[in-house]
Amino acid sequence: MIARVVHPYNLQKALEHVVSNRGSAGVDGVKVSQLKERFPNRKLQLLDDIAKGYYYSQPILGVEIPKGNGKVRLLGVPTTTDRVLQQSVSQVIAPLFETEFSSNSFGFRPNKNARQAVGQSQDYIHQGLNHIVDIDLKNFFDEVDHCLLLNLVYRKVKCKTTMRLIRKWLRAPIQIKGKLQKRRKGVPQGSPLSPLLSNILLHELDKEMTRRKYKFVRYADDFSIYCTSHNGAKATAQALVKFLKMKLKLIINEEKSGIKRPVRFTILGFGFVPTYKKGSKNDY
Repeated sequence: MIARVVHPYNLQKALEHVVSNRGSAGVDGVKVSQLKERFPNRKLQLLDDIAKGYYYSQPILGVEIPKGNGKVRLLGVPTTTDRVLQQSVSQVIAPLFETEFSSNSFGFRPNKNARQAVGQSQDYIHQGLNHIVDIDLKNFFDEVDHCLLLNLVYRKVKCKTTMRLIRKWLRAPIQIKGKLQKRRKGVPQGSPLSPLLSNILLHELDKEMTRRKYKFVRYADDFSIYCTSHNGAKATAQALVKFLKMKLKLIINEEKSGIKRPVRFTILGFGFVPTYKKGSKNDY
């Protein structure tokens, strides 16, 4: 597998993807605009280090982004060179997992988008599933358990060298305001691999909801389940909270989670407004 990761065509495709995404420089200060000149000059040494096990990920740059509630979200920005290598790994391993992902998972996947997620939610509401379990995971990207995630990845990625790279990227320290901090859990937002890794972990949640025959919509770590009654929604919420805590080692944000009716529910920034017509029900 590592041969496919470092194949010239795959690396060039990854380089072009990182350049097109722009983004800021990491701890080494190398900008995306400098990549096309610098990366080819470093490529042979990087590939030799990877093959011999000498490659080490550089620290991640922690960048605080303001949120609407006065709080901040911490993004982890790898160096531009590490982003190219991560993208090259993602391009090779993503197809291995993509075929098994749920059709109700819409985030960061080929031919899937937020609009489809909102449309599926509306379809469920029109079907009369008007008791919605809305669950918000507390600091999801900061709480992902590395051992659990790596075991899930290893089910399909048996290549030791590729797994070593992923492990090093997960464990890379983060630099916040000039100080390095160790990382023993979490997937840095800002990494090309983080969307895929989050979907790999939360696919376990999708499988559990599918097994229980729930009607659900998931977009990355945002998900909701649609039920016919309040009691059914309450039982569903209790079961999922237990599964998240015991199996995935994740906790929910109780302030933002709950059972909601469509008029008080939003998904990916979209809300629902009733449009009543005589003789009809469930119009939103």
